[in-house]
Amino acid sequence: MTLTKHIGALTVLASALLLSQSAQADEDWSNSDWTDSAWYLGGGVGRSKASIDQERLTTALIAGGATSVNLQPHERDTAYKIFVGKQLTRNFALEAGYFDLGQFGFNATSTPAGTLNGNIKLRGFNADLLGELPITDRFSAYGRVGVNYAKADTSFSGDRLFAVTSPNQSERKLNGKVGLGLEYKLTQALAVRGEVERYRVNDAVGNRGDIDLYSLNLVYKFGRPAASAPVAYVAPAVAAPVTAAPAHTEPVPVAAPVAVSEKVSFAAEALFDFDRSVVKPDGKAALDDLLVHLQGMNTEVMVTVGHTDSVGSAAYNKDLSVRRAEAVKAYLVGKGVDAARIYTEGKGESEPVADNQSAEGRAKNRRVTVEVVGTRGAPK
Repeated sequence: MTLTKHIGALTVLASALLLSQSAQADEDWSNSDWTDSAWYLGGGVGRSKASIDQERLTTALIAGGATSVNLQPHERDTAYKIFVGKQLTRNFALEAGYFDLGQFGFNATSTPAGTLNGNIKLRGFNADLLGELPITDRFSAYGRVGVNYAKADTSFSGDRLFAVTSPNQSERKLNGKVGLGLEYKLTQALAVRGEVERYRVNDAVGNRGDIDLYSLNLVYKFGRPAASAPVAYVAPAVAAPVTAAPAHTEPVPVAAPVAVSEKVSFAAEALFDFDRSVVKPDGKAALDDLLVHLQGMNTEVMVTVGHTDSVGSAAYNKDLSVRRAEAVKAYLVGKGVDAARIYTEGKGESEPVADNQSAEGRAKNRRVTVEVVGTRGAPK
């Protein structure tokens, strides 16, 4: 039997749009990228489609003595797949998986009375390279190209087996595969994909062709999109005024250290990967710059405060803001700051500085502030 070579339109994402209405995320989706360590797992179910070569089968049966043939093909079946992937960059990933394309067949009756039934099962493994193109903050289109190693088990039954060379055969072959799809992010950890794929396969009776798979898939992502480069604002130091001594009095005594309060506000994306609380390399560099700026200050107290936008549940946002404040503290302690002098607090979404109704406003609300109170030597 040969298999179909026609890819139809992709329509399975309608249900994903309905599911997304109840999905929550803790931050905005804009300006995101993928970390090199982003792994994901997924699985899907769908419909596979083949094409039975009715003309060839009819010809074989007539050559064997039949005067007429009635053939009923079975060209569609339920299929499924499971896979694991690793995001290499924002736009490329590697993926490997197992697939079961289901089984296809036919039932043929002929005159004079006779029957021939055929069945083929296809399953195997694949390895693909994915290329992704963001369309919106949540939607992405992607394509895939790779190889599949499929096992085809073919069996025939009936009283006209002379039309085939052997009633039971098996074949394993390495062939190519391609695919197109759309991905919709329900949350930062969970996404849904709708896709169509074409598997080139060999059956067990010497034919080579294509099987198309239309599937809906769920993907769980261990990594998160990483945000843009750090942008931090450092407020200028505020020093207490010093009153000059009268010129005619005694020599001016050594001035006491001046109390200083400095506050730094970082965009959350500057310090962390999306939905994560581990300080990333660019964030560490930003905090190192802060420590350099604070050189010469006798630090009394440092307070790290995490903030989020209003997307997602208040409880989750509160927890995320605390974890991020604690992560900043841990890094500063690792750089030699006394842990007893650093206090942490998570405000969650409770103290916005901009309107959460716009992406720009949400970006401003996702922040971590570091306030430093201490003393510097009096200016000369």
